[in-house]
Amino acid sequence: MAKTPPLFDINPPLINSACPWATTLDDLRRLYACPSTGAVTTRTSMIHGFDHDPAKHQFVFFDAARAAAHASSSSPNASVNSLGYSPLPLATYLDFVQTISNELPASQPATKGFIVSVTGSPEDVAASYTLLATAAPRLRFPLAMEINLSCPNIPGRPPPAYERDALETYLAPLRRAIAEAHAADDATPIPVGLKTPPYTYATQFLALLDALEGATQAAAVSAAAAAAADGGGEERGVCPVSFITATNTLGNCLLFAFPDPSSSTDAIVPALPRGPDTSLGTGGMAGAPLHPLALGNVATLRWLLDERARVLGRRLAVVGVGGVADAAGYRRMREAGADVVGLATGLGLRGVEVFGEVEAGLEGRW
Repeated sequence: MAKTPPLFDINPPLINSACPWATTLDDLRRLYACPSTGAVTTRTSMIHGFDHDPAKHQFVFFDAARAAAHASSSSPNASVNSLGYSPLPLATYLDFVQTISNELPASQPATKGFIVSVTGSPEDVAASYTLLATAAPRLRFPLAMEINLSCPNIPGRPPPAYERDALETYLAPLRRAIAEAHAADDATPIPVGLKTPPYTYATQFLALLDALEGATQAAAVSAAAAAAADGGGEERGVCPVSFITATNTLGNCLLFAFPDPSSSTDAIVPALPRGPDTSLGTGGMAGAPLHPLALGNVATLRWLLDERARVLGRRLAVVGVGGVADAAGYRRMREAGADVVGLATGLGLRGVEVFGEVEAGLEGRW
């Protein structure tokens, strides 16, 4: 009999998204202790870690109204980064998550879980799922996996989520890993999501939906074969993906710095040096300028996913990320169709307290 992938259910529907401020064990402890969030997302990791170079993998905050980084600016609301992924390998994050699970008092309910963000080759991502599904039974709280297919800062590796063929190379081995987890005695199948880049035209959205439909059709073929082998009836296919996170940062953005506002001398902001290994000094933009584009992505995805829910065999959740820093931004993202809202730049600017500020602005109404 076909196994339905787990649902993605976060309550309260407010989380941090994968970002530099979710890198260390102390970062994750602070985020987990925050009562205003429903889950914690780790920084994106790879099985063998990422070759982080602090000279070129950096970030900077800026004031979107000026479109420049000023040393004297007191109201930054956006960021540009040339970061890749976490230098810590996936195994380290599994240790962190296990540590936090072990530290929970026996009397404390453990409904708040972790979303482990991963990336790498299609084979590495499938292996990451197997590692997480095997770790899940040892944890007191729920676990999910988010596949980051959208980082704009990796030279020579365009985000796979822009193209159907590239997406399909990830979904096929992932589907097999999920089926194996369902059949294993020592694993617990967990929800899986895809983190997408900012889409700017219809073909990009349709490529994602076509890839999801293809994975669903492949699941249907496998389910039918298994049902026939067991002498059962026809089984329908179910999309192996449980949620979509939209969006990641907008790539190829350039920021200038004015160390002295009275000076006429411009300088490339030190966080984004020029060079062939750093995409000519450009990076991914997040925060307030990304907000309208993120809202448009969430609204479009929600409509398309609902329209194709029967074909996909389920309703996929949408995590809305991009420029949310207060209750008003949270409400806009929910109105656009987000089931869960994520913050990154706001977390970097104001710390974990930003989540309580959002909650307070909602007056207890999620």
